[in-house]
Amino acid sequence: MRLKKILKNIEYELVEGDLNKEVNELRYDSRQVKNNDLFICIQGFKTDGHLYIKQAIKNGAAVILIDRDLNNYEQKATYIKVDDSRKTMAILAKNFFNNPLKDIKLIGVTGTNGKTTSTYLIKEILNNSGYNTGLIGTIEIYDGKKSHPATRTTPESLDIYRYLSEMRKNDVKYAVMEVSSHALALNRVDSMKFITAVFTNLTQDHLDYHKTIKDYAKQKSKLFNRLTKNGKAVINNDDNYSNFFKNNTNNTTITYGIDNKADLRAKDLSLSLTGVSFLINDLKYKLKLTGKFNIYNSLAAIGVAKSLNIDSAIIKEALERVKGIPGRYETLELGQKFNVIIDYAHTPDGMQNLIDDVKKFKHNNLIIVFGCGGDRDKKKRPIMGKLAVEQGDFVILTTDNPRSEKPLSIIEDIKIGIKESTKDTPYIIVLNREKAIVQAIDMAQKGDVVIIFGKGHETYQVFADKTIDFNDKDIAKRAIKEKLKASKND
Repeated sequence: MRLKKILKNIEYELVEGDLNKEVNELRYDSRQVKNNDLFICIQGFKTDGHLYIKQAIKNGAAVILIDRDLNNYEQKATYIKVDDSRKTMAILAKNFFNNPLKDIKLIGVTGTNGKTTSTYLIKEILNNSGYNTGLIGTIEIYDGKKSHPATRTTPESLDIYRYLSEMRKNDVKYAVMEVSSHALALNRVDSMKFITAVFTNLTQDHLDYHKTIKDYAKQKSKLFNRLTKNGKAVINNDDNYSNFFKNNTNNTTITYGIDNKADLRAKDLSLSLTGVSFLINDLKYKLKLTGKFNIYNSLAAIGVAKSLNIDSAIIKEALERVKGIPGRYETLELGQKFNVIIDYAHTPDGMQNLIDDVKKFKHNNLIIVFGCGGDRDKKKRPIMGKLAVEQGDFVILTTDNPRSEKPLSIIEDIKIGIKESTKDTPYIIVLNREKAIVQAIDMAQKGDVVIIFGKGHETYQVFADKTIDFNDKDIAKRAIKEKLKASKND
């Protein structure tokens, strides 16, 4: 595509070169640049794309997009200067891919917890309605034909448009996307319009980035400014921030809840370790998903479906068919006499919600395995430590994704909360996560519940110097099988 066409609706300064160059691709990673690509220099948290211009040109970049002055300009490329490269990238991508959202209706889900499950449930309902539906989220990106691994909750704007372009080729009619607070703060969805926006809940997370819960909420509320004129806002009316979000949209709202009055209010709740059931307007839903929080996730999905005028029978059929979401309250049943649950919860609220549900069912000891991610909100670490020892009967502290931090330093932050607790729950430190999981399962007896928190669906573990293959579910299943085998030999 000709450069001048890509720059449509963008304010820019031509520093060097001409606007008639043909551009093959847009890139923000110099390592991916090839001949006649446009390289976008983004100033990030850890590095600055302007430092890699020489490398990009060496790899074949024909155009360089910058947002600051340079000491010298390589003569081989055209230079375009804008006020903000990251903001501009969203418009560039929209132009380059000929705005796929002209043909795809976009649904966004934001909130601290429940985004992943809600998006999967929405996708299931839309598929059951006969629509080929795309998905962009924490676990995967589904383009209408095949799945791609996800590297972050919400990709960069350029990657989103690339996926949407593939979806259009695959005749996708709706795309459901998890929209993180980081994505909203960093303008990744600025050029996009949503037909429905969902708010699930707001609890402490990402305060390493947002600093205050007020700013965290403010960033999330930006999604509701991205609604189309006739778009709908679906809001959890039981959340403390529900009024804040309702006041931050001029669009029609559909509320849902259990405790408070709402447009979609679940009643006559029944929960077990194998599923939940509830009534909405005398229609009974019997789901294979477990946990009260999954009733909230289901209500969010029903709200979206109602905003699109989908028939209740189709909604019910779709939701009752879902067996589970990878790494979300995922129970492992291999014939053992104790329960093992894998869950992605990595916030105090997420942990508390799952534990509350487990405690409603008859069980013996509750064994909790968890750690906290490195380079993330440190304030929640002691809260989670205190919560674990006050709610559990035995706690194993281990690594999550330490990233650049020392694992023991993270553990020390968690222990601050443990020391504040008045409950003298035994706990141990096992830094090797695999050994921690195996030890928890080895010590589990009949009627016990083992909950492995934090990584859920993830198939890797990130350290300062390496990333290794790692899967909580695989390790737990292997440990259960070994224990069953050993018991038969006794």
